[in-house]
Amino acid sequence: MNYNHPARHDSTIIIKVMCAVVFVVFSFLWLYFFQADLLAVVQHMLSHGQTSYNRLVGAVLITAILQLLQTGVYSLARLRKYSHALTYFPSMLVLAVLTSAGQNMTSGMSFGRWLWLLPLLLVVWVGTVWMARKVQPYESGNRSGLFSRPMWINMLIMVLMTVGVTAASNTNAVFHFRSHVETALLAHDYDEALRVGDCSLETDGNLMMLRMYALSRKGQLGERLFEYPLLTSSDAMLPTGGTVCMMRYPTDSLYRHVGAIPRHPMHPMEYLKTIIRSKQAKPAAIDYLLCGYLIDKDLDSFAREIGNYYTVNDSLPRYYREALVLYTHRRSHPVVVYHDAVLDVDYQDLQQLEAQHVLPSERKGKVLEHYANSYWYYFEYTDK
Repeated sequence: MNYNHPARHDSTIIIKVMCAVVFVVFSFLWLYFFQADLLAVVQHMLSHGQTSYNRLVGAVLITAILQLLQTGVYSLARLRKYSHALTYFPSMLVLAVLTSAGQNMTSGMSFGRWLWLLPLLLVVWVGTVWMARKVQPYESGNRSGLFSRPMWINMLIMVLMTVGVTAASNTNAVFHFRSHVETALLAHDYDEALRVGDCSLETDGNLMMLRMYALSRKGQLGERLFEYPLLTSSDAMLPTGGTVCMMRYPTDSLYRHVGAIPRHPMHPMEYLKTIIRSKQAKPAAIDYLLCGYLIDKDLDSFAREIGNYYTVNDSLPRYYREALVLYTHRRSHPVVVYHDAVLDVDYQDLQQLEAQHVLPSERKGKVLEHYANSYWYYFEYTDK
């Protein structure tokens, strides 16, 4: 009669429960808080825009399916005690594949490296399971509980697999910012769209374009644009046929906000000038055009054009006023002269601050410290 069997059974049950808790908690939190926007993009691509992703339903459903997958794997592998956590490897692998979609999903879904890595990992896992099955009858120790050796070996395996999932998944900050901004835009939550990644210095053309659209929707393009990191080219302002594009948000909605849908790919500045000349432009196009000049550091064109659309006085948006102060101080014969008592003093302080520091790196650091969100810093210290 084997009196140790109940102890072994209890130990196995506790290990099973703890592994399940670790997996369910990790999977739900990973899907709900960190990968919801990415999965929304994946579902949009796979369904060709016919369905939408719900983060709560998606996190619960995917976690439940992956837990069922583990149950099926366990029924085949029958790994207990020291190696039970290995039955979660296929579920973790599927989770990694689901959340590893790349940044170029606009050109279609692609498995990329998983085409060869997935079969390889499964072969290695099958070999490991076979070895664990051979060793299992000889495993010693009947201690049960949270502090038993089998428990901590299983927890170590679970932790290593969660680390593997996070390492294999798409954790690119800019991509996640971009995905979440599009989610906010679809909900017409422009404040949330502008909050996403607002403390980060990372950006790309897609994120810049989305933020400009959100600012334009709020009528704050000229007032807040240079609060955010930007590419120093107006090419990224609009999705007019280049590498800048939407993943889920309808491009037509942006064009209707600005003016008209282009019939063929055009440079953003060319497109804006065309719709303004043809009287198809909406008010938003004017700010896009003026901000395009500022992004390109084309102060002369900005100064020539602004009088056609705005009365040049202290009611101008912040960055238009800063640009005009800079232009007035830099040109011997400006086409428009603009002075603002406060900004003129600030600009003189900036020049004095620059004169106090000879080393370029030190000078840039000091100006960044005091004028980080000014157009003056952008104009002088961001490179093409």
